[in-house]
Amino acid sequence: MRLLDLFSGAGGSAVGYQRAGFYVIGVDIRPMPRYCGDEFHQGDALEYLAEHGHEFDVIHASPPCQGYSITRNMPWVGKYPRLIEPLRELLIQSGKPYVIENVPGAPLNNPIVLCGLMFGLRVIRHRLFETFPFSLGPYHQPHPDGIKTNSFRAYSSFENGATHIAIAGHNFRRLDAVAALKGDCDWMTREELAESIPPAYTEYIGRRLMAILEMTT
Repeated sequence: MRLLDLFSGAGGSAVGYQRAGFYVIGVDIRPMPRYCGDEFHQGDALEYLAEHGHEFDVIHASPPCQGYSITRNMPWVGKYPRLIEPLRELLIQSGKPYVIENVPGAPLNNPIVLCGLMFGLRVIRHRLFETFPFSLGPYHQPHPDGIKTNSFRAYSSFENGATHIAIAGHNFRRLDAVAALKGDCDWMTREELAESIPPAYTEYIGRRLMAILEMTT
């Protein structure tokens, strides 16, 4: 089964889908020399989707989240594209099963919420996933007492007392993030980690998509 990984970054999503059994082709507007999927194409994700989307069994897309993040109204944050609506139109036109990933607050339809605690990770990183066909997600229980992500001056660090790492922005150490992910994404730079999805999330979704595909083919 071939999966198209749009806005791929360095490949956090790709690893999860590979573990679920997919052959993964990534597309990103930026060069990604550390991309870990099976193939990579540099180019505009929406253009690639419009031209090649019909060639794939499943399409995953992680459009830029900054335009939907709670930080978007801060005075030092620039303008970012809001691509979810045009992306969804192209995905629907493709007629293929799809996944759109983004941050809480993004305009996704009936999304499931995934969190690192659901997978035994020492990571606090909530992400929303709109899936077609619709997929139920695990129940997100309230975080237990005692979890601490911010330690010294809001820096997320095990050395400075954090129990879990908040992988976002520049307020974490790369080695802490890799440890919190149980060794996943160890090929990435800190900047790539800050934009990545934990592979456990897409492995969970990918296994459900694979089961649906196997039942319908």
